[in-house]
Amino acid sequence: MISLADSFTLAFVAAGALLFLAGTLGLLRFPDTLSRLHALSKADNLGLGLIVIGLLPQTQTIAGGVKLVCIWLLAQLSAATASQLIAGIAARRQPDA
Repeated sequence: MISLADSFTLAFVAAGALLFLAGTLGLLRFPDTLSRLHALSKADNLGLGLIVIGLLPQTQTIAGGVKLVCIWLLAQLSAATASQLIAGIAARRQPDA
């Protein structure tokens, strides 16, 4: 029988995986660089957040949960920084209208 913690984990990890899929579809389908970055960074950050929330009940110690949250925060910081750098380069390369 599936426990409450297991069903919580399953639901949140599945929702996070669906958001990763949506971000990937946005990366493939949107026409320009800025909209692709927006779709990818937002969906991936939220997807990873849902996966981390889903995995928190499965951790054995509080230190394990803190590590998961720190990994999520580091991924958010790095995704935001990379998106800003790529968007800046893309904006400088666009011809003036």
